Amino acid sequence: MRTEWIAKRHGQSNVSQMHYARQGVITEEMNYVAQRENLPAELIREEVARGRMIIPANINHPNLEPMAIGIASKCKVNANIGASPNSSNLDEEVAKLNLAVKYGADTVMDLSTGGGNLDEIRTAIIKASPVPIGTVPIYQVLESVHGKIENLTPDDFLHVIEKHAQQGVDYMTIHAGLLIEYLPLVRSRITGIVSRGGGIIARWMLHHHKQNPLYTHFDDIIEIFKKYDVSFSLGDSLRPGCTHDASDDAQLSELKTLGQLTRRAWEHDVQVMVEGPGHVPMDQIEFNVKKQMEECSEAPFYVLGPLVTDIAPGYDHITSAIGAAIAGWHGTAMLCYVTPKEHLGLPNAEDVRNGLIAYKIAAHAADIARHRIGARDRDDELSTARYNFDWTRQFELSLDPERAKEYHDETLPADIYKTAEFCSMCGPKFCPMQTKVDADALTELEKFLAKEKEVVTQR
Repeated sequence: MRTEWIAKRHGQSNVSQMHYARQGVITEEMNYVAQRENLPAELIREEVARGRMIIPANINHPNLEPMAIGIASKCKVNANIGASPNSSNLDEEVAKLNLAVKYGADTVMDLSTGGGNLDEIRTAIIKASPVPIGTVPIYQVLESVHGKIENLTPDDFLHVIEKHAQQGVDYMTIHAGLLIEYLPLVRSRITGIVSRGGGIIARWMLHHHKQNPLYTHFDDIIEIFKKYDVSFSLGDSLRPGCTHDASDDAQLSELKTLGQLTRRAWEHDVQVMVEGPGHVPMDQIEFNVKKQMEECSEAPFYVLGPLVTDIAPGYDHITSAIGAAIAGWHGTAMLCYVTPKEHLGLPNAEDVRNGLIAYKIAAHAADIARHRIGARDRDDELSTARYNFDWTRQFELSLDPERAKEYHDETLPADIYKTAEFCSMCGPKFCPMQTKVDADALTELEKFLAKEKEVVTQR
């Protein structure tokens, strides 16, 4: 789709969507997004120019179907995949990608740390993906020095970041907001630093007693991103890893720096979204969303969860989807899914499915709560099908049609039951939806009630 669009931009020093938007140009990607979102193309351009919306679309990812992340668009969902040294490989990760796309992932992050050649795994994922791909380049940077954090140099970071950009990565998590002066702020935490990238940067700074190299070389990263139209996903290295640690000085200090970095990237017309906390009690979620908007000048917010309680290992797709729905309602632009395996292990295909569906529910609920145009149309159509006992149409409209049909057919598998006016919950005699009241009967009832009211009034 994008091959011809991209060809016109070769040789330009800045090919970012924000750069074109600020020049008054509505790109093909903006037009495509406008059609997907059912919004005016000029509104898309204005939001991208302002920085409240991003269209992650690396010029080296031509098979991408453009999408938008921002408060003016529908709430989006990201799915994390990735091979590790202990589990998975290239074929399994491509299969996870395809499954994530099937179940509605708007973007996919490749968090591979091993399990094969990382460049080959990433290239295969990008080639197979119609959705934007995000990465965390620091993982491969660490592998390049064989896990010896103290040996890392700024050039190591820049080399891997540019490699990812050349391969077609659409957005990257860059942990540039963790400053050396913020490290003492984690003393009172229960879980300390839970970000893998943040932990690597923290250990490097503690060893060298020097400032974060991603912060000191931020302008160099900006220059790379301009060339390929890579979007920043500014990582929250000090995100809380439990509800006890939420909204503390460490988290909020880094957030302020992320806001400064956002505006610095915008000075060069580079797109930015900002990552948010992972564990937040329900009563603090609205505060966190509004604080991010304030500190980061309304750049799109991208949160992991957040998990609203810490006591449900094995069910954290549920504890986090609760928080995700609330966060989306208050203005978060994209939700990063959490699978049942969170805190326990690398997710498999079924975990990806369960995590994604939980988050598609959360995002859709947020869109309804924000009264987005047409958000509830599908709900109303499904409800009509349910009331009319149109089981086939009800399955088709479900977020997971295969699961809905599977559960129905566990007890009533025969085709005849696809037209039956009951399910196995109530059976044929007790389904309340069989109570069909026609319009004429209701009209007669209303007349009767009106007369009764008149008699009572006269008395």
